[in-house]
Amino acid sequence: MNLLGHGFAAASGLHTTDVQALLAIMRAGPTPHGAQDGPADPPPGITPGRLGEELGLSSGAVTAVLDRLERAGHVRRTRDAADRRLVLVHYLPGAGRMAAEWFAPVARRTETVRAEFTPGELAAVARFLDRMTGELEDLRHSR
Repeated sequence: MNLLGHGFAAASGLHTTDVQALLAIMRAGPTPHGAQDGPADPPPGITPGRLGEELGLSSGAVTAVLDRLERAGHVRRTRDAADRRLVLVHYLPGAGRMAAEWFAPVARRTETVRAEFTPGELAAVARFLDRMTGELEDLRHSR
């Protein structure tokens, strides 16, 4: 997946950190109402601070990443309606389409492999990956 992410970054003219940030922003929710093709009532976006925590980046590095993504037309920064001091980052529809097109074959192949395993086997794999992710996350935060 890491190498596929690097390929996506190169094909999209982005840094690999930009791709990681864009994927984190996409996980946070869709584009805000008022942007092209945006839903009427989206969940909140992600704050730059939360993005930095998730990616392990300094505030200056997050600003640089968001500046690049915004200039490329992939994200938009908005102010929270309830607290104007709070900045939220949302991805724009073109970024979602671009990522969906690139990663659609990944999803198809993932589904092909997943179908070869029983629900019990998948549960064991999921439990293992959840535990490993938790342990590695704890290790990362302790350093």
